[in-house]
Amino acid sequence: MPEFDTVVVGSGAAGMTAALTAAKRGLSAVVLEKADRFGGSTARSGGGIWIPNNEVIARDGVRDSADDARAYLASIVGTAASAERQRAYLDHGPEMLSFVLANSPLRLRWVTGYSDYYPEQPGGRPRGRSVEPRPFDGNLLGEDLRLLEQPYLPSPLPITQADYKWLTLIARNVRGPVRAARVGVRGIIGRLRGQRLLTMGQALAAGLRVGLRQAGVTVELGTPMVSLLTEDDRVVGVVTPSGTYRARYGVLLASGGFEHNAAMRSKWQDIGTEWTVGAASNEGDGILAGQELGADVDLMDDAWWGPSIPLNRGPYFCLSERTLPGCILVNGEGQRFVNEAAPYVDAVHAMRDTGSVPAWLISDQRYRDRYVFASIPPRRPLPGKWYKHGVVHKAETLAELASAISVPEQALRDTVSTFNGYARTGKDKDFGRGDSAYDHYYGDPRVHPNPSLAELVKPPFYAVRIVPGDLGTKGGLCTDTEGRVLRPDGSAIPGLYAAGNASASVMGHTYAGPGATIGPAMTFGYLAALAMSAVKEQPGVH
Repeated sequence: MPEFDTVVVGSGAAGMTAALTAAKRGLSAVVLEKADRFGGSTARSGGGIWIPNNEVIARDGVRDSADDARAYLASIVGTAASAERQRAYLDHGPEMLSFVLANSPLRLRWVTGYSDYYPEQPGGRPRGRSVEPRPFDGNLLGEDLRLLEQPYLPSPLPITQADYKWLTLIARNVRGPVRAARVGVRGIIGRLRGQRLLTMGQALAAGLRVGLRQAGVTVELGTPMVSLLTEDDRVVGVVTPSGTYRARYGVLLASGGFEHNAAMRSKWQDIGTEWTVGAASNEGDGILAGQELGADVDLMDDAWWGPSIPLNRGPYFCLSERTLPGCILVNGEGQRFVNEAAPYVDAVHAMRDTGSVPAWLISDQRYRDRYVFASIPPRRPLPGKWYKHGVVHKAETLAELASAISVPEQALRDTVSTFNGYARTGKDKDFGRGDSAYDHYYGDPRVHPNPSLAELVKPPFYAVRIVPGDLGTKGGLCTDTEGRVLRPDGSAIPGLYAAGNASASVMGHTYAGPGATIGPAMTFGYLAALAMSAVKEQPGVH
């Protein structure tokens, strides 16, 4: 029966950061991963990390402060997460990021101008705080490269988050072709050097994995957790099909959310599993194991939502598509119900709260001529199979389009007419689209007077089916400032910790900015490892 100081369940950013921290604090650690690949939802993601006041943005000249960050998070999260946990995250996030950079080959850069999601709130930053991995040479992984979880949207080119914004405007802004050329040159130089360039979430996961290997930490793939081992009310290990891994000072559950557990999603969210882009192995194992020991849970009705297109190959998570000028979202009554450029969590909250599932993204030919849409270049026809599967409809008139998607014809025509008036004046009187600096990030600088608003006037017109997709669930085990798992009475379950989507998010029902999933996941993984290290140092603890 193998024994370690700490056993980590899950190989995403939370788990790997925790294991790296534990190893560097002198603890022996092992990472158990259910899937046959490492990286989890982190490797499938954009790889952004939202940590206010960190060394990376400071190096790039971004002025930030702990006080502003606290004011901002408090203003948007409120009481949905304790003030103590908010403070722990903000106080220790910067040191966590510095630690990871000092103990792994991961390198990060500021995503210039990627706004906080609520920049007008106290302490918000219109220029943003998010950082992302620089392109990473996958060859550093050696044989482990083939074991890295694939991105949810593979690309043959090494595209970063910073690139994506301008690539969507490739037909509209000179920076689009320039950025495309830069991406191409980056790929060519990489190949000439014999590199296997990774970006976004894959780069983050790879950098952490190499750090673990350098620290002597083993990652056991294909090793699902069956149950937690307890002795005298204390968690002392993890039971797997291949045996039990004992933990002297603690077990960290970083096993992801429950987005692929049909029963849990039905119970807590009245939704299925087919619209998520989270890792397939995220079936709520850690949450269920904690509940079996009496742990409390919170935020189980919520997720890291995002309007998504239910393509036959899998859901496509919309970022720029609904924000670019020349489109609107309507419900089954043919009416708008939300600021289309709102943060994606808010957009889906509005979908669910108003019964607008599914919704339809309505656009015209000018919109298709101008912008990349779901990876399809401007002016290129949308795939025929999208029409065949009823995901996309096209018609020469709004009346015909309304009939095709079964919404009231007059209502749709009135909605478009009203919106066109707002586009001409630059002021959306119904939902304030374009009022926030965040709305403009994926806007079109060539559109005036508001880069988020343009008329829908040029036939044919398009309707694209939109559903409430997600990056993963955000409800889970209740934890304290050290990541310890709590019972309903507030007492901690000895030896049990949780971080990432296995725990209830410190973001509450909101989303602070790009990377506000991964930033807290890494921070509370780090804090849990520090707490386990402190347990080891206590007199009489063996």
